[in-house]
Amino acid sequence: MMSLPFYQRHHEHYDRAYRHKALTSTVSQYQKETKSKAAVYAQGSTAYARGSAAYRHASAAGFSLDSSAAYSHGSSAYDLESAAYSYGSTAYDHSAAQSKRSAAYSLDSESLSRSSAAYSHASESINKLAAAYRLGSEAYSLGLKNSNLMIEDQSYKMSPKAKRAKQNLISEDKENEAMDYSVPIFTGREVNISGITDTEEERIKESAAYVAKRNLFATGEGVSVSKVAKSTSEEEHHEKKSRKVAIRESAERVAMKKTLEETQAFHKKLNQDKLLHAPEFIIEPRSHTIWEKENVVFRCSVAGWPAPRVTWYKNNVPIDVQAHPGKYIIESRYGLHSLEITTCEFDDTAQYRASAMNVKGEVSVYASLVVKRYKGEIDASLLHAGNLSMSPFAVTPYGYASRFEISFVDKFDVAFGREGETMSLGCTVVINPDIKRFKPDIEWYRNGVLITPSKWVQMQWSGERASLTLTHANKEDEGLYTLRVAMGEYYEEYSGYVFVRDADAEIPGAPGAPLDVQCLDANKDYVIVSWKQPAVDGGNPILGYFIDRCEVGTAHWTQCNENPVKFARFPVTGLIEGRSYIFRVRAVNKAGVSLPSRVSEPVAALDPADRARLRSHPSAPWTGQIIVTEEEPAEGVVPGPPTDLQVIEATKNYVVLSWKPPGQRGHEGIMYFVEKCVAGTEDWQRVNTEIPVKSPRFAVFDLSEGKSYCFRVRCCNSAGIGEPSEATEATVVDDKLDIPKAPGRIMPTRNTDTSVVVTWTEPPDAKELVGYYIESSVEGSGRWEPCNNNPVKGTRFICHGLSNGEKYIFRVRAVNAAGLSEFSQDSEPIEVKAAIAAPSQPYDIVVLESVRDSMVLGWKQPKVTGGTEITGYYVNYCEVVDGVPGKWKEANIKAVTERAYRIENLKENMVYQFQVAAANLAGVGTPSQPSKPFKCEEWTIAVPGPPHDVKCTEVRKDSLVLLWKEPVYTGRSPIVGYYVDMKETEAKEERWRSVNKKPLQKKYLKIDGLTQGVSYVFRVRATNQAGVGKPSDVTDAVLAETRPGTKEMVVDVDDNGVISLNFECDQMSPDSKFVWSKNYEPIEDDSRLNIDTKGGKSKASFKNPGEDDLGIYSCIVTDTDGVSSSYTIDEEEMKRLLALSHERQFPTVPLTSELAVEILEKGEVRFWLQAEKLSGNAKANFVFNDKEIFNGEKYKMKVDQKTGLIEMIMDKLEDKDEGTYTFQLQDGKATNQSSLVLIGDVFKKLRDEADFQRKDWQRKQGPHFVDELGWEVTDECNVMLKCKVANIKKETHIVWYKDDREIMVDEEHDFKDGVCTLLISEFSKKDAGTYEVILKDDRGKDSSELKLKDTAFADLMNEVCRRIALSATDLKIQSTAEGIRLYSYVTYYVEDLRVGWVHNDTQIKFTDRVKTGVTGEQIWLQINEPTPQDKGKYIMELFDGNTAHKKTIDLSGQAFDEAFAEFERLKQAAIAEKNRARVLGGLPDVVTIQEGKALNLSCTVWGDPTPEVSWLKNEKSFVSDANCILRFESGKNVSFSISTVSTHDSGKYSIVVKNKYGTETSDVTVSVYIPEEERESEQEKQK
Repeated sequence: MMSLPFYQRHHEHYDRAYRHKALTSTVSQYQKETKSKAAVYAQGSTAYARGSAAYRHASAAGFSLDSSAAYSHGSSAYDLESAAYSYGSTAYDHSAAQSKRSAAYSLDSESLSRSSAAYSHASESINKLAAAYRLGSEAYSLGLKNSNLMIEDQSYKMSPKAKRAKQNLISEDKENEAMDYSVPIFTGREVNISGITDTEEERIKESAAYVAKRNLFATGEGVSVSKVAKSTSEEEHHEKKSRKVAIRESAERVAMKKTLEETQAFHKKLNQDKLLHAPEFIIEPRSHTIWEKENVVFRCSVAGWPAPRVTWYKNNVPIDVQAHPGKYIIESRYGLHSLEITTCEFDDTAQYRASAMNVKGEVSVYASLVVKRYKGEIDASLLHAGNLSMSPFAVTPYGYASRFEISFVDKFDVAFGREGETMSLGCTVVINPDIKRFKPDIEWYRNGVLITPSKWVQMQWSGERASLTLTHANKEDEGLYTLRVAMGEYYEEYSGYVFVRDADAEIPGAPGAPLDVQCLDANKDYVIVSWKQPAVDGGNPILGYFIDRCEVGTAHWTQCNENPVKFARFPVTGLIEGRSYIFRVRAVNKAGVSLPSRVSEPVAALDPADRARLRSHPSAPWTGQIIVTEEEPAEGVVPGPPTDLQVIEATKNYVVLSWKPPGQRGHEGIMYFVEKCVAGTEDWQRVNTEIPVKSPRFAVFDLSEGKSYCFRVRCCNSAGIGEPSEATEATVVDDKLDIPKAPGRIMPTRNTDTSVVVTWTEPPDAKELVGYYIESSVEGSGRWEPCNNNPVKGTRFICHGLSNGEKYIFRVRAVNAAGLSEFSQDSEPIEVKAAIAAPSQPYDIVVLESVRDSMVLGWKQPKVTGGTEITGYYVNYCEVVDGVPGKWKEANIKAVTERAYRIENLKENMVYQFQVAAANLAGVGTPSQPSKPFKCEEWTIAVPGPPHDVKCTEVRKDSLVLLWKEPVYTGRSPIVGYYVDMKETEAKEERWRSVNKKPLQKKYLKIDGLTQGVSYVFRVRATNQAGVGKPSDVTDAVLAETRPGTKEMVVDVDDNGVISLNFECDQMSPDSKFVWSKNYEPIEDDSRLNIDTKGGKSKASFKNPGEDDLGIYSCIVTDTDGVSSSYTIDEEEMKRLLALSHERQFPTVPLTSELAVEILEKGEVRFWLQAEKLSGNAKANFVFNDKEIFNGEKYKMKVDQKTGLIEMIMDKLEDKDEGTYTFQLQDGKATNQSSLVLIGDVFKKLRDEADFQRKDWQRKQGPHFVDELGWEVTDECNVMLKCKVANIKKETHIVWYKDDREIMVDEEHDFKDGVCTLLISEFSKKDAGTYEVILKDDRGKDSSELKLKDTAFADLMNEVCRRIALSATDLKIQSTAEGIRLYSYVTYYVEDLRVGWVHNDTQIKFTDRVKTGVTGEQIWLQINEPTPQDKGKYIMELFDGNTAHKKTIDLSGQAFDEAFAEFERLKQAAIAEKNRARVLGGLPDVVTIQEGKALNLSCTVWGDPTPEVSWLKNEKSFVSDANCILRFESGKNVSFSISTVSTHDSGKYSIVVKNKYGTETSDVTVSVYIPEEERESEQEKQK
């Protein structure tokens, strides 16, 4: 899209075509009653060239600077330099325009001023009209202000009636003549159509603009004036408008308003884009080739909004103008951009790129510059004067006398793809010499037609590799692709065929998709769609085709025909004028509808003439001129009859009519009515009764097949319907185009290993052939496959993708629009294999020996054998005198088969040159290049001559075998050996190195240790007693690699014991042969080997293998790319093969296992053996003590051929069954047997085991033990007796016994999980004994016994002790009054757990001071009266009978200090406690005594020192008196006596003992009572 001129950018509805520069002015007098106005419309085109037909004509034809007729439609109002229309003119030259064009466009200054006044007067009118037409007054005022337009003083007169006229191009020589213009008032709009190319987008813009223009002028809504030179007096005169003119002006205004509304509605339907558009190069820079010292300019034109920024690059590096002042000049004006390079040098040869970028994206274009450097003496002025044709030298665009060698590497081959897949073709291009920074011209062609990049095809050039990618392959892409690489006048091409098969049908059996859909004869509302029929019909005849259409910019497809059409062309009607459509076609058969074809190119519904006019003047909107005259045209003219009516196509489904518009049609647009009648009648019926036809084409449907019809056409407009045209001749409704007949004379010929050339003759009377389809079938298969999916033209085609060695037959059918012909007759079968040709040239001719009159030549085999074996060689020679070769002579008449030949009868000391030509069945090939000159003279050297015929075979990734022949010239002594040299191919001569240190006696060597992927060359030297001779000729370069598909020779021994070597090759040509050799010498003695070859397999079988057959056996396949292999048979390998042969001759049935016996569950005895493999015919014999036994009650025998298992089962083993058992096997001729001896102790043991197993099985029929009674120690160190039972039911009882005494169990066992348990807590020696558990119910009983005595008990106790030891806590420290105690707790303690203590790694010996013990669950170590020597690490060892479990603590440092301090404290507390005063006993708590009695209380006290004793009564001090006597005797005896107690003596008495260590108090309560009789007497006394 172009950028807008600055004076149009603010308008929403802008004119995208930019007004034409030649359109100067028009005048309108619409309102003469109010005031007389003159309007001048001027539309100036800018330097932009998009859509300008004038520029395109000028640039194409190379018009000169002054050729204004090629650049304008009339006299130009702008002075535009010619560069604006060549490649990037950038500015208006206003001053030059004034000086040069003033004479052509002005009369004098007076007329200029009057014109200016007229312009000023008209601007006001234009502004009002422009606002109404939404064009914007600023666009016109600014456009005129910037121009140098000078308008003549003229008067203008309104044409009475707008009149349509033809567009006129006015040449420069008529620029001063009066000209008439009519300007349409409408605008163009940008249309955004997705999914189409730029060219298609332009086409749509043109279509939309044309419709608006045509609608405008069809109703006469232009502004039309007559511009005629008038005198000054006539200019001021104005005619009065008649009533008719006023009415017409009013009608025009109404029509104009309607047109504007329709135009706006039309633009709304289009997908309106915003002003933002990505950059687009309208004019791309072109490549240049110049001489040194010349200047060059690259120019380009860019469109886009916002205005793109253009950057120039040289070899992808931005050009810095500041860094090279004066070298580069970059300019950008009005969307035109240029890069000028001054005084070019050879280093300026490069690829230049212009990159345009704005917010919508970036796009780049490329151009190349080649600067030629002149060589030789020639006047340099000729070069700069532009006269290069006078140069006598051969100068190419790339330099003086240059020549390029272009070669292709890694070429693409014939390619096969499928619809929808992505395919890529590529070649590596090597150009010599290589010009740096220069890009060759890369072009791709399909079937000879240049391919341009599109959304279907992408092309890349990496600088070394050219590639083409089909992003979504279709059958249209099938064809011969050619890559052309050009460097100036030199170019090379490489071609390869691409086949595209049909995609898998969505419906099985549906046909393939049609292809090559095209739109023909497009009109306003009608287009003919054509296509090609597919090659694949899905197995059922194609019934017809459905045509679908889709309006561009939408995704909605509409089917155009209700019933399938068979004819491959179909007229689609009902299109909307001005809109663009795409089409697709689907084939249908009885299985279903095919996939749709690739869509067609978009096509606009336009009149063909208008489309052609738009293409020649593609501005949108239209800005040309329409010439009108002053005469009054006739009103209401009824159009005349159309002319040249004819039937251009007739099928069974429709008839297409074509005609020309009438010459008399009036000023309006016309439409047509089509009528028909049955031939021979005059009953005319209108076909299009509802809508008239706009196009001069029409398709008539709904005709009766086989009937004859006549047709005629009438024109109509607002004035009425015209007379009918002349009727056509009677037309029969039937296909005029017949289906072609079958092609003939199908002739296949050989081509390559996988292709065949098929030729045929064109069918007779064939019309409009589209092409041919070829099919192939393997002979006898009955299955035909298409060889091409795109019809091929011509009568020759190469069918690729065939299988080598198969025989094929071919057939061909022709295709035209009417359908596909019948198949031709099948061709003769042909086997697919390469055609033979003469071999290429031999090379590397060397002299192997020379004597006085003869020489022995050697040479290398041609690289191309021509597809067949070389039968011999012919040698030519010529004499060379003074360096000039003479006439060539034949050295041999009969071909020689060896590559060494002695030429005799030569002249001594004469110099000769030689040629060698190879021959095969196709003939004699081209002779080799002449050899170097060799002198015929006697060799007298002592050392040997060069070995010859050195070749490499058995090439692998890390090894190869080198073969050679001994020298013809042996020197003066016999040859004693050979040395082999090797080096990398690219290495220098000094890098030759010897492979072997000692001379080889044999003439072959296997060379190991090669590096994969490295290329090597080799040579051989012979040696004798005199020394080492000349080296042989160097071999061709050999790449160390194992080629794909390489197969090795294998050794095999068949079933008859025959040893054979086998080699297979799948790369054979028809003439390939297997050549066997032993120790690399041909095998001539067939007494040892029998060689059998069939197809691609060859077998060499040994007749009587032995020591004579030791050696290296090799096989080479001729006429292949070095297919070979070998196998070494040494003594060890021969021994192995002979042993294997004997085994195969006398086969045995291989056994996996020998005869064995086992006891089954019920006590049955099973004899069995296992063979590796048995056939269905294998059988077995069973023998006992040399007597065959048979299947019966006692013996159950079975042979399973599938598994190879042979078995025999005996119910019971008795004493009489002692003996030898044998199984004898026979399978075909293979036999074997196996025996088992059952006697003595072996038999008794087996019988006892069988009896036990039988009883055990019977036991298990009732409740029984699955797992016998056992024990386990729980985490709590308790012992649990447990057993697992089975076949338990609710009534089953369980009873536990110990030493035959029943153990009473409180709870009934529920047999949960089938486990019975008995828990014994704190297990110890008292729990030792025999435990038994019994299961019983009505089905029987079972028992299980467990003896826990002696060893069993010891084992259990060890486990108990282990668990107790594991439960021990960490050692802790406790201080006591006696010392320090270390202790640990266990779950519980048993005597069997032995405890030991270690102090500082020394076992502690226990004394009264250090002792150990167990208190409850506490195990302790007591250290009384600890000392510093007791510090250290202490370990407690718990020994469970097997393992010592240790607990460690560190009693030192702070731990010891704290423990010792606590011990001291407790010790002192203990002493105090021991010596404190205390009452030891004797005093009761309460004493009750009768009054008058004596009370004696005594107690003992103790204390050290002797305590002090005091008494308290009722918490008060109490001392002895006469009544109460208190005594303290011997420091320990205390007494309390009251001789006669009374009630006053009752109370609480306390004895308090006290010394320095403490005080203790003991209380006694004394209660004195009075007897009842005394109390009563006292009471009476008191009374």
